[in-house]
Amino acid sequence: MTLRRLFYLPISWFLFASAIASAQSLDTPSAVADYVKAEMQRQHIPGLSLLVAKGGKIVLAEGFGLANVELQVPAKPETIFQSGSVGKQFTATAVMMLVEEGKIGLEDPLNKYFKDAPKAWNNVTVRELLSHTAGLGDYPKNFDFRKDWSEDELLKLVESVPLSYEPGTKWAYSNLGYLTLGILIHRVTGKFYGDVLQERIFHLLEMNSTRIISESDIVPNRSAGYRLVKSELKNQEWVSPVMNTTADGSLYFSVLDLAKWDAALYTDKLLKKSSLDQMWTVAKLKDGQPNKGHYGFGWFIDARHGHRCIHHDGAWQGFQTAIDRYVDDQLTVVALSNLSGAEPGKITQHVAEMYLAAK
Repeated sequence: MTLRRLFYLPISWFLFASAIASAQSLDTPSAVADYVKAEMQRQHIPGLSLLVAKGGKIVLAEGFGLANVELQVPAKPETIFQSGSVGKQFTATAVMMLVEEGKIGLEDPLNKYFKDAPKAWNNVTVRELLSHTAGLGDYPKNFDFRKDWSEDELLKLVESVPLSYEPGTKWAYSNLGYLTLGILIHRVTGKFYGDVLQERIFHLLEMNSTRIISESDIVPNRSAGYRLVKSELKNQEWVSPVMNTTADGSLYFSVLDLAKWDAALYTDKLLKKSSLDQMWTVAKLKDGQPNKGHYGFGWFIDARHGHRCIHHDGAWQGFQTAIDRYVDDQLTVVALSNLSGAEPGKITQHVAEMYLAAK
């Protein structure tokens, strides 16, 4: 089973120099298109949508290749892709909204909300769940993604997995932690976390194509997901409906909707600046040191060639996605692709360097 996060692969200085040369010698949008097409061919990506935004406004939104290979449907800016772990930033935002309202405390132990949880959860805080420092891990190796689990069954499963380290002492990426945050939102609000996202984020920002995944519903502009098996293109693997609704990354969205999301993050429409600053600061461990994952709440934070970048990528069910926000430069690049194992993060980083070099 592919994890919902594809770890960042650093780009070489050779490619950085090439990006500068391309931006200086060619029209940047045209050079970007040429680069994306070449990279898609190299990676065998069927379809991809790309967004470049500057200061919350769209600079470039374009589709490349095919959203559906069988029907020969071109990818467009309106094409809908699955989020993978890029969805975690929305879960974290919903939690921080409840923190601002005093309904959740970042230092609250999980036993406050999950009364039947193991005693070890009394040492796990909401903050640690958000930053992947809680000691929870990933889905067990024998986990059945085709079983239609209930929320209570999923919670019992998470509670049954022993903590892998003392909370707050290490960092380990945890899909189970974010699954639990979705259940926490449900416990606190009385509503399915996806409904909370819809009411409080997607509707407010007019992100009209963004929603929880449903393969049974009719979804306009939906892309198909693919994987390569012995170099042959195959359709995505099937999972149960419930496993496409968990808070660790189960959304549909388009680059056009993510442009609205990006624009809102420059404002206080969703959260106070102080809350956003917490999300975009590398969380510290109990010893006062920043966690080794460079993770805040729902975002990774890194410096790339001297530019601060908050970013995330995702992998799920035949899709790979990446969003990079160079916040000090007010530059955002998003790439959504429909191939398992693709590297859209490589594309977003290279495209960002082309625009930064052209400043």
